[in-house]
Amino acid sequence: MWLIFLLLIIVPFIPYSKQSISPEDISSVTEVLSSDFLTQGPKIEDFENELSEYFDVKHAVCCSSGTSALHLSYASLGVGEKSIGIVPAITFAATANAFRYQGARVIFCDVEPETGNLCLNSLEEILQQISPKQKDEVNLISPVSFAGCVGPLDECKKLAAMHDFKIVEDASHSTGAWKKTQDDELITSGSCKYTDASCLSFHPVKHLCCGEGGAILTNSSHLAEKSRNLRSHGISRPYSEDHPTPWFYEQLELGWNYRMTDLQATLGISQLSRLDHFLNQRTKLASRYDQYFAEKRFSEHIIRPVFEKGHAWHLYIIRFKKEGFRDMAHKYLKSKGIGSQIHYLPVYRHPYYEGIYGRIRLPGAETFYSGCLSIPLYCDLMEKDQDRVVEELYNFLTSEM
Repeated sequence: MWLIFLLLIIVPFIPYSKQSISPEDISSVTEVLSSDFLTQGPKIEDFENELSEYFDVKHAVCCSSGTSALHLSYASLGVGEKSIGIVPAITFAATANAFRYQGARVIFCDVEPETGNLCLNSLEEILQQISPKQKDEVNLISPVSFAGCVGPLDECKKLAAMHDFKIVEDASHSTGAWKKTQDDELITSGSCKYTDASCLSFHPVKHLCCGEGGAILTNSSHLAEKSRNLRSHGISRPYSEDHPTPWFYEQLELGWNYRMTDLQATLGISQLSRLDHFLNQRTKLASRYDQYFAEKRFSEHIIRPVFEKGHAWHLYIIRFKKEGFRDMAHKYLKSKGIGSQIHYLPVYRHPYYEGIYGRIRLPGAETFYSGCLSIPLYCDLMEKDQDRVVEELYNFLTSEM
């Protein structure tokens, strides 16, 4: 124990991810601290306008977290206790939890074992098994653009249209990501071209850091208005110059306190101005990892992620070929002062969901989960620290061979 403690003092700890904060970011927050508004002030609308412009959507609704963005979008679309929410098994629990907040039934879709993204064959099977009576309800598919790779949004849209499902993209991992279809059509994460809404997260490990925060992107005026109302207790303030009581407000429905603050919004505006830089840095670092892991000394034991252009590289996930190596590598790297993480334990394995739906095992999700390890990747990761990560991974492999 003391040896590990001394090692961390001598050799700086390398986290699996962290935020990149610039002097401009700090200055923008300081400026707001000196202003008249700290909570729901003018910076919220400014940030929403800039998000709308960047993602080329009609509306952006900022809120307190990525989870609240999911919850608000599901609720605004009409998801209720009789609804079904389909989510990929490999995701953070919030994608499913937001359905449970509305009392909806969650069905877990399998994923592609190579990428962790939603499996269309599994989705089609689920949709075909849902009874016609159930389809009278507001039902929803929430594909996750996992790890920075745009999910199969166009194909999900085709299936959703056939079965009268709505779609909300969980785009928490994929800010700035894009891909092209086989017909050379551009699909951008967050554009809402194939979805009713897309949800962003501004947690510190994400592409844009607001401390906490999230946003709903949509081209639906109704969904945007409904979400804005629900994020602030369901309260309406119908103020106008002609109103006899300018102070008047009324609660129209049961909402939540999911508001973003001006402090978060101004940080988000500053961060958004550097998003292209963040994406370029992440791509550069991912390419360096690619070169290392393509070497035979690694390729015999590790499967590296292989993606086309447009990947946003929220995570760099390697997969170990030999059973048990993932957890051993995680512990070994930790002992060397290097952070790593597992993304994710399949959501259906959590005790809460097992208590509701029983034991579930999906082959693609189990295969991906059994070997996946997210290694350090963030904008400010130094190349010498990246080299240290690779060196220690090699040391681990040679010690276990």
